Amino acid sequence: MAKILIIDDEQPTLQMLSLFLEALGHIVVTAENEAQGMEIFRRERPPIVLTDIKMPGKDGFAALRQIKLMAPKTEVIVITGHGDKDLARQALELDASAFFNKPLDTDALYQLIQDIEGRMAQEDRQSDALDI
Repeated sequence: MAKILIIDDEQPTLQMLSLFLEALGHIVVTAENEAQGMEIFRRERPPIVLTDIKMPGKDGFAALRQIKLMAPKTEVIVITGHGDKDLARQALELDASAFFNKPLDTDALYQLIQDIEGRMAQEDRQSDALDI
């Protein structure tokens, strides 16, 4: 199971997502703001990141931009309680893997993470085959 970083300024969201993803077998690290999230990302390099958009200080778009510059293959899932079509469009234009409104549809999130892990495993197998 993949390591997942969650960046969100709302403790209930961090706790709910952590419990949910840990119950699925993932290693979860959390951050309460963009700066803390980027520090953890640089250190841990998780392949999957969930980030809120609206946070004090720099927003989730800043995190998305930085992550994609440092590690373009990282799957960044954007979550927000202020969802609208413009935010979703902007997130996808910045190469977010998906956009979810709060409250999260955990079934859809679970399916997306399974799909991401399947793609990552496929890429690893293809990379290994090329190394032979």
